[in-house]
Amino acid sequence: MQLRDPAASDSSFLGNVKPGDETWVYVYDPETRFQSSQWKSPSSSRARQARQSKSNIKVIMIVFFDLDGIVRAEFVLRNSTVNSKYYNSLLERLRNNVRRKRPDK
Repeated sequence: MQLRDPAASDSSFLGNVKPGDETWVYVYDPETRFQSSQWKSPSSSRARQARQSKSNIKVIMIVFFDLDGIVRAEFVLRNSTVNSKYYNSLLERLRNNVRRKRPDK
């Protein structure tokens, strides 16, 4: 009810909303393929490429977005705790990003 009234009376209200989402993502090592490639002469046999597989390292990615796209995305460092102190600092960084990327909002 508290959000319905401003959304109904102000057509730009939803453009100012910045929802966020958290998800676990696997870490991939982009150097693996590069490191496995090596120079070969035309007559030598071709080297096999290492198969990229899912890592067993996961991190949390937090993304905030609006109608125009992503405003802020960040990965939480491993062994970090996401608590109220972390979210307060994250919301401060989000506010700075919104001021810089969306000065009209």
